[in-house]
Amino acid sequence: MTSLPYEPRAIIGRREIVTLPELELTLPCKVDTGARTSALHAEHIHSFEREGHWYVRFTSWGGNDNNISRQFELPLYDRRQVKSSNGHSENRCVIRTLMKLGELSYDIELTLVNRQEMRHPMLLGRRAMRRLLVAPGASFLHDTP
Repeated sequence: MTSLPYEPRAIIGRREIVTLPELELTLPCKVDTGARTSALHAEHIHSFEREGHWYVRFTSWGGNDNNISRQFELPLYDRRQVKSSNGHSENRCVIRTLMKLGELSYDIELTLVNRQEMRHPMLLGRRAMRRLLVAPGASFLHDTP
C-alpha cells in the first residue's frame, strides 16, 4: 500500500457537527467527497452593492434551534456556477467564513442554496476537507448532535 502524501489533520465521519462562529451557527453537516464546494442552507438570497462593495443578505437557521430563522448580511466573496448532483447547473453566491470542527478551525467557502428538502442544512465539500480523512462508516466523531 502506498503511503499518503501528507499527514492528515483529522479523521472525520460522514456526518459531523460544525460551528460557524461568525454566524453564531452550530449545525449538522453531511460530508460529501463527491462535491467540490461546500454549501449552506439559505433562503431569500439577495446580493446588493453598498459603498462600492458587494454584500449578500440571506435567511438561515439560527444557532442550535433549527426552528428559528435569522437574517444575515455578509460580504459577497464570489459567484460560482455549481452543478448539483442531479446535473442542474446554477449560479450561486459564495461567502467565506470561519468553520470549527472539533479541534480544527479554518476559513472555508460556502455557496448559498436552499437545502430545505435535504436532511442536513450544510454540505462539506472537498475544498473544505483538504488534509482530512473521511471514515464513511462513522458519524459525529468530533461532537454529538
